[in-house]
Amino acid sequence: MDWQDKSPKTSVSLFTRAITLLKELWSIRLFRFLLVGGINTIFGYCVYSLMILLNVHYAYASLLSTIVGVVFNFFTTGKIVFNQNNPRLIFKFIAVYGITYLINLGFLKIMDLLHINMLIAGVVVVIPNATIAYWLNKKIVFTSVNQPTK
Repeated sequence: MDWQDKSPKTSVSLFTRAITLLKELWSIRLFRFLLVGGINTIFGYCVYSLMILLNVHYAYASLLSTIVGVVFNFFTTGKIVFNQNNPRLIFKFIAVYGITYLINLGFLKIMDLLHINMLIAGVVVVIPNATIAYWLNKKIVFTSVNQPTK
């Protein structure tokens, strides 16, 4: 088969396989959690950056981006990842954010004691912290989910 073969049969087959793969990945809740987490991170950073560009002090910019980010994250995580949007769950969600923040600080403290560069440490702790956040959200916040766990 020629590598430049653009026959409709080949294109449809590749397209079908790609769609099937995307559907399979989308059915995995952890995949959705990681994808939504990436979107949430970008959103929070955009809010922070906008505040900085508007000459808001970095402490206030960080506080505002955290508050707006938590609300945005609650609704995206709740609806897209766990298929729930009950606003009364936000207090549990904030508690989970507090717990993961403290755990993150603990990981960073260990990295600091090991004299690991904090920029590198921030990247290293993302995976364990995301895993813990997913588990806590699943077990504490969005507990009445009726979809299969993958």
